Amino acid sequence: MDSVYSINIERAVLSSILFNPEEIEDVLGVLKHKDFYLPAHQKIFEVMETLHNADLPIDEEFIRKRVNSKDVDDSILIEILSANPITNTLAYVSEIKDGSVKRELATLATTIKKVAIEDDIAATQAVDTVQNELYKITTDSASSELKNMETISTETLDYIKRMKEMGNKHLIGETTGFYELDKKTTGFNAGDLVIIGARPAMGKTALVLNMGLANVEQGKGVIIFSLEMPAEQLMLRMLSAKTSIPLQNLRKGDLDDQQWSNLTAAFDDLNGKKLFVDDGGSLNINQLRARVRKIAQNQDNNISMIIIDYLQLMQGTGGKDRHLEVSEISRGLKMLAREMKIPVIALSQLNRGLENRPDKRPMLSDLRESGSIEQDADIIMFVYRDDVYKERDEARKEKEAKDRGEEYKSTFINNPVEEAEVIIGKQRAGPIGTVKLDFQKGFTRFVDKEQSGVAPIEVIYEQVADVQKDTVIEIPDIL
Repeated sequence: MDSVYSINIERAVLSSILFNPEEIEDVLGVLKHKDFYLPAHQKIFEVMETLHNADLPIDEEFIRKRVNSKDVDDSILIEILSANPITNTLAYVSEIKDGSVKRELATLATTIKKVAIEDDIAATQAVDTVQNELYKITTDSASSELKNMETISTETLDYIKRMKEMGNKHLIGETTGFYELDKKTTGFNAGDLVIIGARPAMGKTALVLNMGLANVEQGKGVIIFSLEMPAEQLMLRMLSAKTSIPLQNLRKGDLDDQQWSNLTAAFDDLNGKKLFVDDGGSLNINQLRARVRKIAQNQDNNISMIIIDYLQLMQGTGGKDRHLEVSEISRGLKMLAREMKIPVIALSQLNRGLENRPDKRPMLSDLRESGSIEQDADIIMFVYRDDVYKERDEARKEKEAKDRGEEYKSTFINNPVEEAEVIIGKQRAGPIGTVKLDFQKGFTRFVDKEQSGVAPIEVIYEQVADVQKDTVIEIPDIL
């Protein structure tokens, strides 16, 4: 047990602060009062922090006035005052933090035994409790250091040089699958949390599946968490988009010989790719993080993107207010993106209030539980198709005319291809604006609009990382 605490080291750090009060700034950047093992040391450090925050002297007299003799025996304070000064305080601080983390892990081991054997709870709830506690320890023990201007300048210059070596290409992250959208965003970059919001029937799931397919076809790994739709339905949509076989035909198995041939070729092609789908339908941030790590630890999977459909269907880790739960989820997704150094794309519902506006194009305030989502996201996009509202409006007029015993001749034409807008409402590192795509309804597929001088998407794929071969498609049940 001695390896998880040292009274002498704790005493030396407190003594160092007493003799050099300015050192508390560095110590507070690493330690909390609970990191000390001895309760009296915890109390003294807590008082030191209070004095520092109040801009009062950190000395023997001020400490004695603020500590209760029941909490801190006078002999303990005398021992601190009589300790030999140390020179490398931060090395001692690191030892205290290391011991604190180990003690927390030991406590967690007891918690695991309790929830596994003693508590009358379901196994899934027990696992969730353990994961949540472990995550708290992990985040609390994470440390970082301030960078000086010389370090920042060097790293920034190295980044610019790397971009220059890439030939000034507009795509430096993972492709969105669309030429103009890649130009606007430079692709989805490492650590990005991307939110894609839309009202129902706008095609947000189709859009994100098109994005995932674009990366899968480059040999990169994509994980899809589908909380609303089973894996088979997702695959049908992706196959329709890939083969140009109408989705309804695939659903019914109504295929001619050529379509069967195309479908077989598509499966043969996908058998060389990496796709993972979790369609369990019930998920919280701890479970999601654990499943991602399980797949990503195999480097051959080359995970480049995580997709969640959709954010509001995720669960919180406790009985919190829903707004607090969504805040926990969005913050957790952002931290996961940074930890894994890959983009995380989450679909989001929009408030139905926008339906009452003359212009129904979404804006940031339309995000459901928008505060935390808007704050955590690096990119927020909205999918908008005007024809959806036109068709609904014409159907309403026809019904109202019929109810009045009148005839209404609609001029609306339900075209197989309609214009769609991807509205970039927020982008930390780039411009906002609108990119127009074509939506091919029969194939649930978004495509670039035909424009002169625009390279075909195959050219875009060649501009990013080399295609990995000899990989295997997997659609496992990762529950």
